[in-house]
Amino acid sequence: MIRFILNQKLVNTDCNPGMSLLDFIRYEANLPGTKIGCREGDCGACTVLIGELVNGKVNYHSVTSCLYPLINAHGKHVVTIEGVNLSNTLTPVQQAMADHAATQCGFCTPGFVMSFTAFCMNPTEPTTERAIEAVAGNICRCTGYKSIERAASDIARLMSNKNVADPIGWLVGKGYLPEYFLEIPQKLQNIDVFEVDNGNHTQLIAGGTDLMVQRPDAIYDQKVKSTLNELPRGITIKDCTCTIGGATRVTDLLASAELTSRFPQLKEYLMLVSSEPIRNMATIAGNIVNASPIGDLCVMLLALNAQVTSVIDGKSRQQPLNELFAGYKQLNLKPGEVIQYITFELPKTATLFSFEKVSKRKYLDIASVNSAMLIEIENGKIKKCRLSAGGVAPIPLYLHRTSNHLTGNELNADTVTQVAAIMQEEISPISDIRGAAEYKRLLLRQLFLAHLQKFLGDRFDQVFKKL
Repeated sequence: MIRFILNQKLVNTDCNPGMSLLDFIRYEANLPGTKIGCREGDCGACTVLIGELVNGKVNYHSVTSCLYPLINAHGKHVVTIEGVNLSNTLTPVQQAMADHAATQCGFCTPGFVMSFTAFCMNPTEPTTERAIEAVAGNICRCTGYKSIERAASDIARLMSNKNVADPIGWLVGKGYLPEYFLEIPQKLQNIDVFEVDNGNHTQLIAGGTDLMVQRPDAIYDQKVKSTLNELPRGITIKDCTCTIGGATRVTDLLASAELTSRFPQLKEYLMLVSSEPIRNMATIAGNIVNASPIGDLCVMLLALNAQVTSVIDGKSRQQPLNELFAGYKQLNLKPGEVIQYITFELPKTATLFSFEKVSKRKYLDIASVNSAMLIEIENGKIKKCRLSAGGVAPIPLYLHRTSNHLTGNELNADTVTQVAAIMQEEISPISDIRGAAEYKRLLLRQLFLAHLQKFLGDRFDQVFKKL
C-alpha cells in the first residue's frame, strides 16, 4: 500500500505505483482543481506541493504532478489547490492574483497559485526576482505576464516580514495556509517508510522527470520500483573533492551554501536546467542514466572529469563518466546496476569553468547544442583543458582530441583555428527538430568561442581578431 496525506486526508491506496500523481488526484481523489495540460512538465497547470519530513519539520516544494510517479508520494504530504484554502476568503496569494487581474480563462491559475505558495513557504529571504523564478515553469496563454509579475511583486512585499525560522507557522497565522498544516509533521511521523523490496522489477524509477514523459503508458503497466529511499542523497565536500549522492536533486545543489560558495558559477548554470518544479524532482543519477545526448548536467560533469560509482548485488565499482555512455541511450551498466555516487574535483582558483547553452527559450527548454569547458592556464600555456558538448553526437560527448590538442599549447588564434578543425572532426550531429546538422556545427564553434571570451575578457578581440 502507498500511504500519504492528501491535503487533510490520510490516503491508503493500492493503485498502480507507476500512475502519475496527477491522474490519482483527478480520477481517484476527484479533485479537479489540478489541471491536465501538456503532460510533459512544461506548462505548470498541474503544479502541486510536496511536503517531506526532515528532522521533525516538513519542507515543501512545488512539483509538476503529471511527471510525479505515485510511488514517490509515499510518506509525504501532497497539497492541491483545494488544500491551500478551506474557506470562502481568498488567501493573500490568491488576492494578489485577483488584484492585478492576473487571470483570464483561469485554466493555468491554480498552478500559478501553487507555485507562488511554494515561494512563500521557502525559508530563504523573499525577493520579487525569486518570486518570478518560482513561476518560471508556469505558462499562461491569455493573460500576459506583466500582471502576473505585478502580483509576484506584491507577494514578495507581503513576505518581507516573514518568520524564516518558522515559515509554516507564520503563514498559518497570516491566513496563507489552513491550520491543519500544523498537524502534518506528527501525521507524517506515523507513516512507515517502505520496506526494501528485492523482488523482480521491470523498471527502476527515481525522479521520473524523463521516464514519465518518454514512456508514461509503459511505466503504468510495469512493476515499478522507486530508488529514492535506497540511494544516498546529499553533498559532501572534502578538500577539493565533491561527492554527490545519486538521489540528490538539482534543487539540493542550488541550496548547498558550501557548494555554491566553492563553485559560484554553478548556480547560474543550474538555473538553465528546466524549471523549479522539475529541479525539485530531477535526481543527478536519473539525469545521467537517461543518457540524453543533450543533458545539461552530463555535459557539465564531463568537463569536470566526473567519476560515477555504481552498485549491483552489494558490489560497487567506479568508472569515468566519459566511459559510461556506450551509444545512444546505452550505458556501460549491467541490468539492475544503479549509480550511487558522482564525484568530481571542484574548480580551483586558477581553473576557469564555463557552460553555454543554445535553445529556443532561455529557460525551461532543451538545448539545441550545449557545451562546457574547464581550462587552466599557466605562464601563457594551457596546463589543463576539458571540453564537452551535447547535441552533436548520439551521446553526451567528451571531446578527447580537442581537449588534448589544447593542453600544452598557447591560447592564440593559430591554436584555436587548429582546434576548431579537430573539433569538427570529432562530432557527428544530425538534422532534427532542433536544427540542421550544419547549424549545430556552427553553434558548437560559437559556443567554444564564447567559452574563450569568458576566459580572456577584454583580451579576446585582440587575440582572435583574425577569426
